[in-house]
Amino acid sequence: MIRAAAALALAVLFLPVIPLCAALSPEQRQLSLQSFEYVWTVIRDKHWQTKPGGLDWQAIHDEFKPRIEAADSMDAVRAVMSEMLARLHQTHFGIVSADLYSNVDASHSGDVTTGMDVRVIGAHVLVTSVETGSSAAAQGIRPGWEILKIAGADLAPVVAKLNETYAGSTLRDLMLRRTILARLSNDAAESIAVEFLDGAGQRVVKKLAQADPKGNLVQFGYLNPMHVWFSSSRAGAGRVGGGAIGYVAFNAFLDPERLMASFGEAVQSCQTCDGFVIDLRGNPGGIGIMAMGMAGWFIAQPDQKLGTLYMRDNTIKFVVNPRVATFSGPLAILVDGASASTSEIMAGGLKDLGRARIFGTHTAGAALPSLFEKLPDGDGFQYAIANYISEGGQPLEGLGVTPDVETPVTREALLAGKDPALDAAVAWIEQKKPVQKSPTK
Repeated sequence: MIRAAAALALAVLFLPVIPLCAALSPEQRQLSLQSFEYVWTVIRDKHWQTKPGGLDWQAIHDEFKPRIEAADSMDAVRAVMSEMLARLHQTHFGIVSADLYSNVDASHSGDVTTGMDVRVIGAHVLVTSVETGSSAAAQGIRPGWEILKIAGADLAPVVAKLNETYAGSTLRDLMLRRTILARLSNDAAESIAVEFLDGAGQRVVKKLAQADPKGNLVQFGYLNPMHVWFSSSRAGAGRVGGGAIGYVAFNAFLDPERLMASFGEAVQSCQTCDGFVIDLRGNPGGIGIMAMGMAGWFIAQPDQKLGTLYMRDNTIKFVVNPRVATFSGPLAILVDGASASTSEIMAGGLKDLGRARIFGTHTAGAALPSLFEKLPDGDGFQYAIANYISEGGQPLEGLGVTPDVETPVTREALLAGKDPALDAAVAWIEQKKPVQKSPTK
């Protein structure tokens, strides 16, 4: 039965096709034809344009159906359907092989972690943060260490292949981070051997235990359960921990009851702060309407929009909901290549409204809501159901948000204990602080 398997609410999930070249049986031929008809029909009926991609979609059907009927392997079937979807020239449309889709479709009780976050900078996998109290912290791992091997497998060829696959794509940072984190996660009862290049340039191997991530385990729609966390502190003197600048970070726009309350409390407690920083780095998105409520803590004027979502039969305007007591000071938002979807909508919308200054690196350009479904032949099918246009009149999909201040991450900065994006945001806020004049006699 065809069913939705995962719906990332304004988020992204894309997986490459892995070809299987065995000849088709008569039953597989029939299932492949059914799959083709389903894919074509979904695009016809659910695409936000009545002429998807500006194409004569019936003519597309008539062109590609004979090629599906003539395909002699699953590899060929996928190639034909992928070529048909490529005619749209739009992202979030793809076919995922059955063996890979089974990983997407599998249910599990939650994710596990070693307590590290990573980014792939060029060809190098760098640890960007280590969670206090985690296995990684206990083993003495520090930001800036480079990961060379996981469970004995060299990461260099994996990174090289992914860099080739996503060359020129805004999804590159997001997908490489996701791939590495997936390799670092296995059964929670086991540990995993990871080889690093430490801060002194020495190769070291650490055996890291798996544990539940911090935060609350939540379930949303067809998504697998995930842990959602929120942190709030003060930033100043270039680092989190002290000063008169509010700082919040959270890993997804989910768990709205807890997250919205925590976010509001953080802003309310900082009404007299010199500025405020929202850290959306690594945040892949979630529930889009949460961005409207959060933005309302910083915009007092009514009828302001972050952007508009266009569907076939409906239009959703991301109208900001102003709070009674808004924060009017300088607002900085931190983003990177792993910031996607609702994170991009919030950052891009507040930038377009002239309310926030953006620091970090270019975002993932993955703003469309998409669905995953299982096809009759067992493959997965991803398709987008809407288009998003920012308040500035530009699509975010495939373009992303360009920071006002680019702050690339380097191994040297991480090893030195620096956070280029946060440091730049704090410096900007402190520059805007009114100069205190000495009283005259």
